[in-house]
Amino acid sequence: MKTIDLRSDTVTKPTPAMRKAMAGAKVGDDVYGDDPTVIRLEETVAEMLGFEAALFTCSGTQANLISLMTHCARGDEYIVGQQAHTYKYEGGGAAVLGSIQPQPLDFDKDGTLDLAKVATAIKPDDFHFARTRLLCLENTQAGKVLPVEYLQSAAEFARQKRLALHLDGARIFNASVKLGVQVSELTKHFDTVSVCLSKGLGAPVGSVVGGSKDFIKEARRWRKVVGGGMRQAGILAAAGLYALEHHVERMKEDHHNAELLAKGFFEFEELRVETENVQTNMIFANINSDLCHDLAVFLQTQNILISPSQHLRLVTHLDITTRDLKKVISSMSSFFQQQKNQQNQTRI
Repeated sequence: MKTIDLRSDTVTKPTPAMRKAMAGAKVGDDVYGDDPTVIRLEETVAEMLGFEAALFTCSGTQANLISLMTHCARGDEYIVGQQAHTYKYEGGGAAVLGSIQPQPLDFDKDGTLDLAKVATAIKPDDFHFARTRLLCLENTQAGKVLPVEYLQSAAEFARQKRLALHLDGARIFNASVKLGVQVSELTKHFDTVSVCLSKGLGAPVGSVVGGSKDFIKEARRWRKVVGGGMRQAGILAAAGLYALEHHVERMKEDHHNAELLAKGFFEFEELRVETENVQTNMIFANINSDLCHDLAVFLQTQNILISPSQHLRLVTHLDITTRDLKKVISSMSSFFQQQKNQQNQTRI
């Protein structure tokens, strides 16, 4: 029986066609710079994002880490969202490995950072303080697409404040598909952008960093330092190329399925769905803390996987079909009905 995994879009399996592309990939030694498939992937991503060059990395965490370490020296600072992946979910790598100080700020409801608050967080040019060098944004942020006008404002702000501007664009293709614009329209405002191939795009491994030729040359050195030099990596790069060629436009299906799932949750009084945040492939719903664990356990018996939390996050992806959603809603209905029956029996 099929397992319906809604924990993340990182759980996708390579399609048969993607596996075929991987098996037939031409390879070389990427540390020597002679893997032809890696080169083609980097050139493809650089062109798509509108940059001079790009660098294939093992993961999104590594892509962001080497970007931060290239932008900032020891004792420098980057300003970032309190819930941003580069700050909260990457093991503190910038501080641990780069000696780079994070300055986290709360995101606004739309996933942006208030530029006025960013301005007040920039440190004075004084040896008492870390040197503020970089502003990091995230698109999408918890499934929300950053407004195009904001990206332009952030770029102008960064130039005025002499800050570099990095985008954690792990799901930037979700944003471009949602807005119906070329991805380069969203990345052109940034000095550097990281893109994850193994989330909604459906590749098994890897991310890519785009930037200037000089930046990528330095980033390549840091990739080696943190253990990211790969050899016959064309096998993995081939999956990324296939994903970029075949899995971008189909993200519309994931967004549509997220909307359907959110609408289905309305029938459950036990769930409070944040409909305004269902913009791409993520659904957020609040549930009583007494129920969240039991719900996850029950759904697992139905071959449905979710991450138990009061603040549920469910993610649609290429392995989730509309038919799967009907089973999810039906199973949840059964669970909540069981809970009501137990409560009624207790009252009796």
